[in-house]
Amino acid sequence: MKNLNITLLFMCALLAISCTKEETIITEEEQQHQEIAKKEPLSIQEINAIIEATLKTSGEFNWSAVDDYTLWSGVVQGNNILTVGYGNKGESFSETRSQRLLDQKDVIVNVVETFEGAQRNKENYIDHEVINVIDVKVENIETITALRQQTGVRYLEPSGYNHFEIAQRSSSGCDKNADSIDPTHYATVVPNNAQVSWHFYEHNIPQAWNVSTGAGITVGLIDTGVSQSQSLLNESGFNDGYSNGRYVQKYGTFIDSYWWWSNNYDGPHDKCGHGTAMASTIVAPRNDNGMPVGVAYNSNLVAYRATEDVLLNDYHERKGVSEALIQLANRNDVKIISMSIGYLWSIGNIEDAIKYAYSKGKLIFAAGGTSTDFTNAYGVIFPASMNETVAVTGVNDGDAYERCDTCHSGSEIDFTIIMQGKNNTSKAPPVLNFYNNQRRYTGGSSVATATTAGIAALVWSRYPSWSRAQVVNRLKQSSEFYPNRNSNFGYGNIDALQAVQ
Repeated sequence: MKNLNITLLFMCALLAISCTKEETIITEEEQQHQEIAKKEPLSIQEINAIIEATLKTSGEFNWSAVDDYTLWSGVVQGNNILTVGYGNKGESFSETRSQRLLDQKDVIVNVVETFEGAQRNKENYIDHEVINVIDVKVENIETITALRQQTGVRYLEPSGYNHFEIAQRSSSGCDKNADSIDPTHYATVVPNNAQVSWHFYEHNIPQAWNVSTGAGITVGLIDTGVSQSQSLLNESGFNDGYSNGRYVQKYGTFIDSYWWWSNNYDGPHDKCGHGTAMASTIVAPRNDNGMPVGVAYNSNLVAYRATEDVLLNDYHERKGVSEALIQLANRNDVKIISMSIGYLWSIGNIEDAIKYAYSKGKLIFAAGGTSTDFTNAYGVIFPASMNETVAVTGVNDGDAYERCDTCHSGSEIDFTIIMQGKNNTSKAPPVLNFYNNQRRYTGGSSVATATTAGIAALVWSRYPSWSRAQVVNRLKQSSEFYPNRNSNFGYGNIDALQAVQ
C-alpha cells in the first residue's frame, strides 16, 4: 500500500511538472505574439533601405517577397491602406464574378473584420469593378499574417506607401512654362504653316502622311489630362486646318484627397502639363496657327486625367490609372492606349487592369522610363516591363545607338524613337504648351512613347481591319534591327513611311 501511494505521488508530480511546463510554453508563445503585436513598425528610412537594397541586388522589387513585419510596416506608413488581389493565380479580372470568387472575397473580408475588429464601411473598404481587387484599412500585423495564409489571396500590397526616396527624386514631368523654340528644330509645312518637329523627319512621319493621317482611329491617353487652356486640344480647335471630322473627349479618374476612401474626382483638366504635351505629340491638329502638329493629326483622342504627375506613387494615382484602363478597355472605338507614366516596380491593381485591357484587344504603349541621374541606373520601369505592353524609349541621332540622357533601356524595350541630337546638338522635340499660342520642348521616353502610339494610329488607319498583332508586326518589320532584336533597344527606330506602305 505504501509503495502504491509513493507511485501515485510520483505520477502526480510528473503530471504537475508536465502541466506546468506546457503552461509555460503556451505563455511564452503568447508573449512572443504580444511582443510582435506591440512592436513599432519599421521607419520609412528602414523600409526604403530594404527596397533600395533589393533593387540594387535583383533589379526589381515586389512586396510579396518581404516578411509580414516589413509588409505591415509599409501598410502602416502608407496610411493603413492594404490592397488585396483575390482569386486564383492569374485571375486578374472577371466581368461576371463566379460564386467561388465571391466566396473568396468574403473570406478575406471576414478575416480583416475579425482581426481589425471593425465591419466594412465606406471608410475602410473599397471594392474595385472588373479587376479582382479590394482595398481595406489595416492596422494590425495579425491581419497581414492571417491573410497570407488564405488560398484566395493573389497579392497584398501597401498601395498607400509613397515614401520611396529614390523615386521621389525623379522628375515629376510637370512643366507649364513656354520655351523659345529654335527655328532649326522644326519645319513649316505648306499650305497651312503647321510646325513639324525635327524628330518626325528622323522617322519619315511627314512622308507617311501622304498615305495615312490616322483618320478613323481613336487613341486613349492615360496621363495628367489635357489643358483646358490649349484650344487646339479641345473641341474649339481640334479640327483646325487640315484636321477634320474627328472628336476629342476628356475624363477624370484622379481624386485629389488625403482620404483614400474619397470619391471627389478632380476633373479632366491637366494641372501639370505633361498630359498636354503627350496629347500634342500624338494628335495635335495640322493647324493653320503656326503651332506644332501631332503624328496622327486626324485621329480621335480620349484623354484621362488619371494621375497628378508621371510618378505613380500615390494611392489615388494608382487607382485612377486602373480605372482609366478599365473604362478605355470597355470602349469599342479605342484601339490604342498610350501611357507615358510609371513606377520602379509593379503595382498590382494597374497590372490587373492592363491585363483586362489587353484581353479586349487594346494595343498598349508604355514608357521605358525617363528620370534624373538618381534613377536612370535602373532598368525598364513598370508598366513597360509587362509582356502585355509595348515598351518604348528614346535614343540620340548618332550612328551608334545611345539612349537619350534621361532615358532607360533594357531587354524589355521593343522600339526606339530619336529624342535628342548626339552631343546635345539639338534639343528635345517642340510641342504645344499648356496655354494657347505657346510652345515648349519636351522629350525622354515619354514623348518617344507618344510618338510611337501616333505611328501605330497611322498604320491602323491604313489597315483598319487589322488586328493588334498585325499592327505590332508591321511596326517590327519597319524597324531598323528587324528581324533581329537588340538586347537594350528592341527592334530599334521605326520608319513610319515603310510601316504604312
